[in-house]
Amino acid sequence: MSLNVPDGVFSTIVGKSGSGKSTLLSLLGALDKPTSGSIDVDGRNITKLSDRKLIQYRCNKIGFVFQNYNLIPNLSAIENVMLPMEFAGMNKYDRLSRANKLLKQVGLDELKQNRRPGKLSGGEQQRVAIARALANKPNFILADEPTGNLDSITGKIIIELLQKLAHSENTTIIAVTHDEGIAKKSQLTFRLKDGKMIAN
Repeated sequence: MSLNVPDGVFSTIVGKSGSGKSTLLSLLGALDKPTSGSIDVDGRNITKLSDRKLIQYRCNKIGFVFQNYNLIPNLSAIENVMLPMEFAGMNKYDRLSRANKLLKQVGLDELKQNRRPGKLSGGEQQRVAIARALANKPNFILADEPTGNLDSITGKIIIELLQKLAHSENTTIIAVTHDEGIAKKSQLTFRLKDGKMIAN
């Protein structure tokens, strides 16, 4: 299959459970390896990268947003956002400054920035996860059911935030969802059925 998403566009992959949405996202993000064939992302065959190059690819090119947030529970919100930048070799002052800026950008004030995930609401944890995904200025953000654990009002706010960030950060965002309401808000929609892309 082939999908073309321009820079700065919020797009969705829609399909029923078991259609292959999350698998496709894992392959694009180099979290899984294909049993056959190759995966070309932005003109680069990521299936031929060494383990070290794959780590660099995931660290510098991709930001992940998960349904369950996947925040580290014993780190504060701001420490969670700083972590990918530490892996990328950024100095502490710049990490702190960018993490603070990103968290403000997603609507988390300084008081809440110092709280651990367990002291934040689901919507606030997802804001932290989005800020963390943006930390290393990735080309792509891959979001797997980013509103799956949120109520409808909070979910709507998170989708509007992702739309806004795609444009302001010039980052391509691909979100997996089974929610047609979210698909209608995206600039591009891809539909999967039984592991194959089908026409809209």
